[in-house]
Amino acid sequence: MDITTEILIDAPPARVWAVLADFATYGAWNPFMPQIFGTPQAGARLRVRIVPPGSGGMTFRPRLLTVTPERELRWRGHLLVPGLFDGEHRFRLEPTDGGQRTLFRHGESFSGLLLPVIFGARAQAATRAGFEAMNAALKRRAESAATA
Repeated sequence: MDITTEILIDAPPARVWAVLADFATYGAWNPFMPQIFGTPQAGARLRVRIVPPGSGGMTFRPRLLTVTPERELRWRGHLLVPGLFDGEHRFRLEPTDGGQRTLFRHGESFSGLLLPVIFGARAQAATRAGFEAMNAALKRRAESAATA
């Protein structure tokens, strides 16, 4: 099961990355992921709070798999133990218009034995809405910072 969203941001990848990798400021702009604690480096363990629309939210502890500045940030998390309900979250930045704009792709692949029980149509819709809300907020933040 995969959910992928994207948005075009009128700022270069370096600016979008600066916002995305600054975990300490997420509470100021990110409605879907208002808290991330940890260091953006491969192998690091994070503490991430997500709040999908209509949900009380949850906190989990994924491990960063890939940190490629201005290109990709990716982590994998599990519910309790691997194989029950797993998610691999990804953010990809693609330069467009000679590097002046960024195509931001935000998605997650879900798997595990509990996937059909935990992740029905309603949860999928809330997750997609959360991704899109974060994308729009990232766009606003990166574009306002780029023009400031």
